[in-house]
Amino acid sequence: MSIKLGVVMDPIESITVKKDTTLAMLLAAQKRGWIIHYMLQSDLCMDQGTPRATMQTLSVMDNQEEWYELGNKTDRALSELDFILMRKDPPFNLDYIYTTYLLEQAQREGTFIVNDPKSLRDCNEKLFATQFPQCCPPLLVACCENRLKEFHEEHEDVIYKPLDGMGGASIFRVMKDDANLSVVIETLTNSGQRQIMAQKYIPEITNGDKRILLINGEPVDYALARVPAIGESRGNLAAGGNGKAQELSDRDRWICKEVGPALIEKGLLFVGLDVIGDYLTEINVTSPTCLREIDAAFGLDIAGDLMDCIQQKL
Repeated sequence: MSIKLGVVMDPIESITVKKDTTLAMLLAAQKRGWIIHYMLQSDLCMDQGTPRATMQTLSVMDNQEEWYELGNKTDRALSELDFILMRKDPPFNLDYIYTTYLLEQAQREGTFIVNDPKSLRDCNEKLFATQFPQCCPPLLVACCENRLKEFHEEHEDVIYKPLDGMGGASIFRVMKDDANLSVVIETLTNSGQRQIMAQKYIPEITNGDKRILLINGEPVDYALARVPAIGESRGNLAAGGNGKAQELSDRDRWICKEVGPALIEKGLLFVGLDVIGDYLTEINVTSPTCLREIDAAFGLDIAGDLMDCIQQKL
């Protein structure tokens, strides 16, 4: 019997075909003869304690002109699916949290969820990294202006960023004697009402912010270094960075070895680590990307490896 896969994602008509990691996963699943059921976050519901969704069967093509074909809409229980890929991009807001509760109920009814819904809630992508202080640069999480200023006084060159941001949004570099220190802290903390992260600036960002992908706690042998545009301190592709695929360093592999067991324990099957220089800065669990760029550079099939791993767990 063919495996029935569900995917919760952003509208498929709006994806960038050449770069979209979710599309690569769906292509790999379809290649195996699996049946794909497409859902938006808004399609999910709970009816008399049963998680359900309005689904459409989905066929995908690796074609930038025409990359998908949807079938008729049907209402089904999520328990009818063998597994679900939760690939909705941030923001990580209340709607996202409510969706994880629905998926968690489906998990209890026997559907395998990638990644584990409880861990999606628990593992804030910036705070989760702080559970591995041996891998991280000097950092502080606080909303107190005095603490955040003291951190700057100690380290002089600091990155300030929100805990719920994505794509490099609202990230500020504040150097020594920068007159904007107070207003940056005031803005990001909402005048002391919101926790933010302060992180010592890592000069090696000029060599790229590396995205390292792990499947079931084991790293892919290559990473995508996202090199900032001229005049930028952010390597995010969404902020204009350029991607350069490269082999993992010994330090990269050590970081993966430190983090990997916790990922397995938490049911985080597909994860992206962000590493700058020798330091872990984020652990991306919601919808990690950069798979297609690494595949293209080294002739890999990372999505296929992920599908093989999932099949072994069903």
